[in-house]
Amino acid sequence: MKVLVVDDSKLARLSLIKTLKEYEPSAEIFEAENGAIGVEFFKAEHPRVVFLDLTMPVMDGYEALKLMIEIDPKAQVVVVSADIQTQAQARVLSLGAKLMVPKPINSEKMLAVLQQLVF
Repeated sequence: MKVLVVDDSKLARLSLIKTLKEYEPSAEIFEAENGAIGVEFFKAEHPRVVFLDLTMPVMDGYEALKLMIEIDPKAQVVVVSADIQTQAQARVLSLGAKLMVPKPINSEKMLAVLQQLVF
């Protein structure tokens, strides 16, 4: 299974990947440090799941999400953000995200996320 992790924080990416590997040890994981690079990986690799931060340089998560859904309306994008405001959640869900999860993702949150996705 291909997974794309898009976050400008290397530490956040590594933490999420470590937690994901507990449940999907054979996952092929791609990393991007901003939305623009994330969209390019998305186009090239067609990941099954995308974990996407909102606040990033170059291209934020909102714009990246919009482009990913335009490319593949069935994309399974999970927004992982410290911004847990109701309006942020409403916006990402209206743009096509499957879920929005507050940072950081621990093992229990990851299991709950994976159980809600289609594989």
